[in-house]
Amino acid sequence: MSAPRSATARYLERLRTGRRLAAHTLAAYARDLAALEQGVPGKPLSRVSGDDVRRLVATLHGRGLAPRSLARTLSAWRGFFEWLVREGEAPSNPCAGVRAPRSARMLPRALSPDEAVRLVAIEDRSPLGLRDRALFELAYSSGLRVSELTGLDVGAVDASSGEVRVTGKGSRTRIVPVGRGALEALAAWLPARAALAAPGESALFVTRAGRRTGPREVQRRIKHWAAQAGIEHDVHPHMLRHSFASHVLQSSGDLRAVQEMLGHASIASTQVYTHLDFQHLAKVYDAAHPRARRRKG
Repeated sequence: MSAPRSATARYLERLRTGRRLAAHTLAAYARDLAALEQGVPGKPLSRVSGDDVRRLVATLHGRGLAPRSLARTLSAWRGFFEWLVREGEAPSNPCAGVRAPRSARMLPRALSPDEAVRLVAIEDRSPLGLRDRALFELAYSSGLRVSELTGLDVGAVDASSGEVRVTGKGSRTRIVPVGRGALEALAAWLPARAALAAPGESALFVTRAGRRTGPREVQRRIKHWAAQAGIEHDVHPHMLRHSFASHVLQSSGDLRAVQEMLGHASIASTQVYTHLDFQHLAKVYDAAHPRARRRKG
């Protein structure tokens, strides 16, 4: 007579036949459940407590498992214990209420004001040079996402009021101020655009072939011009949006206004730029305050 299969083996079989998971996904579940069994040696899984799970999460984190990986592992354990409860083999789910450590939030990198000005000040009167300057000036002037920039049609920018109407995430529309530098660059680009654009093309920014410029083209061109401007670190289109937000916040301190201009649904998304602002202030303090610098020796 064969020995009864373990609960984890039966659960994995249920995943394989019931949910038809791919082999590599099943292998990941198997690794996560093996880590659970190894973390509570000699203890029936039906008796695992919330404290056991928390200790095991802390142990795995201490061994270097990243928060994102821990979250995935916890999700696997949570699904397993939910199944045990449904099968009547466990009184409750010990993973309920247990969360993985938070991932460190990566701050967006912003250009310095000098770098931003050098990047957008393209001295190239060719049609694509005029287009690129208008693109970058508008991105930095108004904090637009690259998808918003490339989605603009002719007429989206009102030069008389100095505003641009943008359709952002969730199809939300907002109106954002446009600076003088961007308006001048757009005025220089529009005649070149009229000569390039294919019949019936409505896009504000077009390619050499006369069709709407896509995000990949913007990404490629901004890297080219960043190298021309002598900016050594990796530059991408979103960096101009970060730079806009950081520089406006440094100058005004008005977080709500920056939120509206960026089109963030929640101010929590905008608050990351307060950390960039603090980093800037901390550098100024360290350089200027006589008691800030550590003594050597």
